[in-house]
Amino acid sequence: MSHTSTSHHGLSRDDITDAGEVAAARSIKSVYVYEAPVRIWHWVNAAAITVLALTGYFIGSPLPTQPGEASANYLMGYIRFAHFAAGYVLAVGLIGRLYWALVGNHHARELFWVPLFQRAYWAEMWGMIKWYAFVAARPGRYVGHNPLARFAMFFGFLLLTLFMIVTGFALYAEGAQRDSWQDRLFGWVIPLFGQSQDVHTWHHVGMWALVCFIILHIYAAIREDIMGRSSVVSTMISGHRTFKD
Repeated sequence: MSHTSTSHHGLSRDDITDAGEVAAARSIKSVYVYEAPVRIWHWVNAAAITVLALTGYFIGSPLPTQPGEASANYLMGYIRFAHFAAGYVLAVGLIGRLYWALVGNHHARELFWVPLFQRAYWAEMWGMIKWYAFVAARPGRYVGHNPLARFAMFFGFLLLTLFMIVTGFALYAEGAQRDSWQDRLFGWVIPLFGQSQDVHTWHHVGMWALVCFIILHIYAAIREDIMGRSSVVSTMISGHRTFKD
């Protein structure tokens, strides 16, 4: 014989308890933030940068020479081809992202400018710095990028990516020879730095700076998902930012 008592509606005590917990739970609100082109660009960009970093490392530190015919051992050639192809994807993707900043919603434009001359921006920036430093108990609520993330995305990602594209195509222009479009557009870069090896060095340093940014970016996104008041990682999949209270 069952000892589970029920209400006059046929619900068990557990069902009533669950219903009460749902009613007392924190509200969850969702806002559509990032449109599909922004999300697609984000993940294509992540894949391109991953390929560029891996292949760039081996271009800077080549594998040992393989014995036998060169035609049978073209590994470094494939690595260079993958690097150049990913570089084109990165550059074309950034142009497409700039176009979408003009035609997309206002969140699509946050990557390309920072309100540095607004006092309220710096006050909110200080609040986010305290949050990431584990001083503040709770972060602010932002539908798009928070002020610190916006600053980091502009100066730590956008400008650095532009630097990598410009120096990368300048080095590519050496192999494309004079009067190529790469030489016409980026031929001024190597003389500006002094010599080709200087550009190689700065391009290599830029790669490690970008890797460091990505590590911090992933850490901040996961930390915000766990400790913050809104979703981050899932937002770049669904486009919706979920606020947990």
